[in-house]
Amino acid sequence: MALSQVSNLNIERYSNINFQKHLIQNKHEDNNISRKENSDESIKPSLKRGVLFSSMLGVGITSALIAKKQGFSLNPKVIFSQSPKNWAMLKIFSKKNPDAKLMEIEEPQIIALATGSAIGGLAGGAVFDDKKYFKGKLRETVNQLLGNVLVPVICVSGVSHLYSKNKSKILSWVPQVPGLNSKCINYFNKFLKALPSAFMTVIGLGVGIVGGNKLSNFINEKIYHKHVDRKIKKTDFAPHVDDLSMAVTLMADKSPLATAITRTVPGFLCVPGYQIGIHRD
Repeated sequence: MALSQVSNLNIERYSNINFQKHLIQNKHEDNNISRKENSDESIKPSLKRGVLFSSMLGVGITSALIAKKQGFSLNPKVIFSQSPKNWAMLKIFSKKNPDAKLMEIEEPQIIALATGSAIGGLAGGAVFDDKKYFKGKLRETVNQLLGNVLVPVICVSGVSHLYSKNKSKILSWVPQVPGLNSKCINYFNKFLKALPSAFMTVIGLGVGIVGGNKLSNFINEKIYHKHVDRKIKKTDFAPHVDDLSMAVTLMADKSPLATAITRTVPGFLCVPGYQIGIHRD
């Protein structure tokens, strides 16, 4: 083979290698640009504010509809003629008036509030963000509602109903310290009786969070054909205050603490809508 032919072959191979390296480098650069563009730091404050407002609006409208369905008045004159502590969304259980009407938030209401949050967040994302991200927000809506809300609610609800059905039998196994005249011992005994429900709640919630995350990854891969290893994030835990509230409501006797926790649920359920609205992929 002539020396010139060998040189041409070497030059061609060298060019191909450099071209492949250039493609790989460009791919990495594009991926880095995409990550930077879609990172939380790149999202404009106006988008965050707009999506937060729309998520809160969705939850607020849903809360009002729930209150109306449960017999509370939405007439502004009626609402503002009474103390804020008596408003449907703020009213908590009082031992002085145990029969007073309270707004109930259980499985159907939690799912309705989460749906309202999702619709609000999606609408906010459509209005305040670039239209090219809308399909990604639709996918995130499914992930949030199924993975972060529905699956954990089903798991915690199942555990809660199981506990309620077998409450007397379960509590019969809980040891009690003698000394009925001592307040400290009485509180300690109440604490011991609360442990089974707390333990079952944690187990149900843990299974729900992990199961919901697995379901989201399955949906991404099998339905959207996108291999996304969706990790459990800090923000994924915010909506699960509703699960804790529901478990407290179903497992514990009605109390000021249980209803106070319940009143925080709509606020925490703004998080799924917010995550949907700012989502980009």
